[in-house]
Amino acid sequence: MRHKKKGRKLGVVTKHRKAMLRNMVTDFFRYGRIKTTDTRAKELRRFAEKIITIAKEGTLHARRQAAALLRDKGVLKKLFDEIAPRYKNRPGGYTRIIKLGVRRGDSSPISMLELVEEELKPKRRKKSKEATQRQAPAPETTEAKSRKKEAAEELGLIEADKKTDQGSLEESRQEQDEPTQSNREPQQ
Repeated sequence: MRHKKKGRKLGVVTKHRKAMLRNMVTDFFRYGRIKTTDTRAKELRRFAEKIITIAKEGTLHARRQAAALLRDKGVLKKLFDEIAPRYKNRPGGYTRIIKLGVRRGDSSPISMLELVEEELKPKRRKKSKEATQRQAPAPETTEAKSRKKEAAEELGLIEADKKTDQGSLEESRQEQDEPTQSNREPQQ
């Protein structure tokens, strides 16, 4: 079991793997994309995103940390001057992996790793119940109320409402005055 074992071995010894990832990440930042196998692309993505996050700080210490991994000064300059400022407001996810199919010779799955170009669009947050309660509807003006009342009178809605209200009031009074069988005392 590989519990708590981060990273992939990629079928090579440690020194070879580190050198290979350094070379691949250098070429990746140089060209903006790289075509490789799926597992190498997934491992390279972890490596590249960590370096971009370090470069976003822009300090001398961050530049020296990145220089320890990237051996090309031109690529290092491009990383700090062009790539890192582009992702200043992005909290992560600077790269994407696109599956291309299989390699003809050995049928190993091939992918392309590239830098994301679009700006991050923050997700819209749903309004909380408190926020919706705080935003009470605007009180109607007297003009708007009078217009509604006039329109209701024209349609004859107000008179019908008064009649039904009076009828229902009378019925409810009669029910209260007459005790029902359940309310009456039992006769002996």
